[in-house]
Amino acid sequence: MSEQAVAALRAGGAVILPTDTVYGLCALPAHEDVLFDLKGRDCSKPVALLAADIDSLLAAVPGLDRPVLERYLPGPFTLVFGDLGVRVPSLPRSAAAVVREVGVVAATSANLAGGPDPRRVEEVPEAIRAACGAIVDAGELPGVPSTVVDLTGEEPRILRQGAGRVP
Repeated sequence: MSEQAVAALRAGGAVILPTDTVYGLCALPAHEDVLFDLKGRDCSKPVALLAADIDSLLAAVPGLDRPVLERYLPGPFTLVFGDLGVRVPSLPRSAAAVVREVGVVAATSANLAGGPDPRRVEEVPEAIRAACGAIVDAGELPGVPSTVVDLTGEEPRILRQGAGRVP
């Protein structure tokens, strides 16, 4: 586990972590504003809550429906429940250890707003890399973002087609 990444998160900073899709820019939920600042992202566009496993996600957000979560997760999906997006990606071991240690993180792709999704740490903009308290490098990732599925209606609705195929 990257103790440096855990320490940076607990200090209110941002870190770069690999996921099953692209490199993510992460912070503890209480400090998610740092993500908007680093990306130049509009605060009206929410970030997702990311956990290492479904149990950790349910501990953070007890009202979520476990059977619905288990239909999609873990995997390359962001599930939208009202104004909350959640992810339980199949994390590389090093990133999973960091997220398990802190519980959950607020996460978004580690790019500038509207920029390309980073497959490698070197593709994360230098300004973001320089401002992060730690970077966990897992080599090259697939580079296709998660599929975003809105679960607020009677039927699932795909808001963004990405790496996941709806089961």
